[in-house]
Amino acid sequence: MINAHPQPRDAAAAHKRATLGAALAGLALAVAFPALADTLDQAKRIHDRIAGVPPSEQVLLNMKAELDNNDGVAAAMLAMEDDGFYNVTLKNWAAPWTNREMDVFVPLNDYVATVVGAVRDDRDFREILYADILYLADPALGLPAYSNSNNNHYAQLESAGLSLKDALVVRSQASVTGLPADATAGVVTSRAAARSFFKAGTNRANFRFTLLNHLCMDLEQVHDVTRVPDRIRQDVSRSPGGDARVFLNNCLGCHSGMDPLAQAFAYYDYEYDADNDLTGENGSISYNAEGAIDAATGTRVKAKYHINSATFPYGYVTPNDHWTNYWREGQNQVLGWDSALPGEGDGARSMLMELSHSEAFASCQVKKVFKSVCLREPGDAADRAQLATMTTDFKNANYNIKQVFAESADYCKGE
Repeated sequence: MINAHPQPRDAAAAHKRATLGAALAGLALAVAFPALADTLDQAKRIHDRIAGVPPSEQVLLNMKAELDNNDGVAAAMLAMEDDGFYNVTLKNWAAPWTNREMDVFVPLNDYVATVVGAVRDDRDFREILYADILYLADPALGLPAYSNSNNNHYAQLESAGLSLKDALVVRSQASVTGLPADATAGVVTSRAAARSFFKAGTNRANFRFTLLNHLCMDLEQVHDVTRVPDRIRQDVSRSPGGDARVFLNNCLGCHSGMDPLAQAFAYYDYEYDADNDLTGENGSISYNAEGAIDAATGTRVKAKYHINSATFPYGYVTPNDHWTNYWREGQNQVLGWDSALPGEGDGARSMLMELSHSEAFASCQVKKVFKSVCLREPGDAADRAQLATMTTDFKNANYNIKQVFAESADYCKGE
């Protein structure tokens, strides 16, 4: 006769096995669910940093799948498909470059739109400083046409709440603004840049802010008193306050390198009604094309290059827009100038190519993206090593800045 009921010893053993199995299952869940939560948290954090808004459920799951496959860059690329990356992240990233105050709270303009469009189209990011390109709203949208004398086109594009990812189209800047094709230089000859940096002054401001915004260096960082001062203009005193040592130890260090480079802008100005339009809101860029003669100089050179000529009459009198990079020698060789370029030329485009093809330009873009995505400055050896790696990857990706955004987001996904 078979006993259908287990013996006490068998029952105890079965209970022990069941208890052990339940414990192992619980342990497995305890391990699995935190891992799942971490992956989802990282995916959401990447999306928040890239697009500024939470992802949809499906995008979150797709990003999680990429992270589970150890591909954080692919996950970040998915986040870049969101309109927020273009309308918020990129706009806020580029906006401070368009004004002297470096204010992020400025209306959309042609400078910002061109940066956004260049990123969307995976362009060589160096081209933003010298290509004959301008991004504006698709004419099919029915917005006011681009104007050389106001920002209405971009203001209405922004107020309409349209996706910049879908709304922007690229055009030849020359065909839109009327500048000669060889006088166009990406965002530097945009209306927004002209209003901020060509307005009044001596055009040194446009060079200084290009250096600051795109090489991450102000003039103090490139100060070098060993350069030859032969191209310093007449408006710079050689003995400020009656002391020549001030010029030799301070002024010379910036002007000896800056003035020969800023000469590339000699034919540009920003014209506006200074009596009735104090901020130049309704002004427009002006350029002395071939054959034009400026009444004040007798050449194509704008009058602003000869202002305060009595300060030091023996100083350099700007005859044309030929520039030379004196910083290719001396301490500023460390900026990493491109040996394939000649180091001198005529006009803004070739000078800005000189700047954008430097190592300093590449590393600057990486630093700016890192700060935008990681919400902090790089702070330790690991961060600096990451910046070096991303700079190399940026160049290897044909200067596609999306690669830098993706790698930055991946690196900071656990923060």
